[in-house]
Amino acid sequence: MRANNILGIIFANAYDNVLAGMTAPRAMGSVPFGGGYRLIDFTLSNMVNAGIDKVGVITSNNYQSLMDHLGNGKPWDLARKHDGLFFLPPFTAQELERYNTGRLGALQNNEQFLQMSDEEYVVMSDCNAVMNIDLKDVFRFHKEKNADITMVYRHGVVPKLPNRLIIDKISDGRVCEMSIVSNGEGEANCAVNITVMRKSLLESLLREATASGAASFERDVLLKNVSNLRVFGYECNEFCPIIDSIQTYFDASFALLEPANQKSLFAASRPIYTKVYDDMPVVYGLGSDVKNSLIADGCVIDGQVENSVIFHNCRIAKDAVVKNCIIMPNGFVADGANLDCCILDKDVTIRSGRTLSGADTYPVYLAKGIRV
Repeated sequence: MRANNILGIIFANAYDNVLAGMTAPRAMGSVPFGGGYRLIDFTLSNMVNAGIDKVGVITSNNYQSLMDHLGNGKPWDLARKHDGLFFLPPFTAQELERYNTGRLGALQNNEQFLQMSDEEYVVMSDCNAVMNIDLKDVFRFHKEKNADITMVYRHGVVPKLPNRLIIDKISDGRVCEMSIVSNGEGEANCAVNITVMRKSLLESLLREATASGAASFERDVLLKNVSNLRVFGYECNEFCPIIDSIQTYFDASFALLEPANQKSLFAASRPIYTKVYDDMPVVYGLGSDVKNSLIADGCVIDGQVENSVIFHNCRIAKDAVVKNCIIMPNGFVADGANLDCCILDKDVTIRSGRTLSGADTYPVYLAKGIRV
């Protein structure tokens, strides 16, 4: 299986509702993460590192920020005369309504894009799984098993997401039994919504779903055909947090402060690409105090920062204290302010002397552009 014979499909707005405040001005895929990235960077880089040179990004709303970030795809080497990066937004109210029914409607709306693509295989992925996976291994597994469908899964806590597929029984890689949960508890083999199959099979399944009036890709396509098709599961053992709430976003961000997780997510052999902001290095003022934090270029740190993730072009003024916080680009914390367990979206200003404190199990979130 040649990597350049595979079409990539990314669902940029899947599960927007789980980060309602952050996704009000943007798609899930363009939510900032890790001090200098967006969630879609990990999904898109996984595809590019596997040699995929044609990727369609399916959107439904609030995609201006995503388009600004991805541009023509140059940081991912997808700025090409042929193939490359494609935005697939809705164009009518009817299409938008169908998209909101889930990924099945999104795929049905973009059948023409599938039909015009010459690739033999297709890999589909969401943006809410933060991972660095070698998709070449997944494709190799798919071919060796002579699979019709290959689903990537990981064993762990069941995410609180609608239509989450759980692999209940697997034998020598083949999925024998699956179920769907919406708000599961405990641990299980959970699909991370990376799916590989032949493009012709996907087109056939979509036609069948349209004819039968199906509404759910998970329930009416994958689950329905688990006994009719050769469905296999590929286990991912890498660092792979699933974003299903503000809390899991908060926890996943701070997990990056662990060297082992950094090494797994930012493997040298499989780089994570993003839009580059050419800026000055971080400036640490006299008397500043920084411990166990990720701080991006362009920041000016004059105060105290501990166990925090600070994005580019932020300023922490003298005598300000920032602990256990995530501060997105262009944030400003004035002198004497005190923050603990907070998430500050882009362009948030904390004025002098203000104190905001959440808890590690209930972080305070401030929406984009707020001044406190």
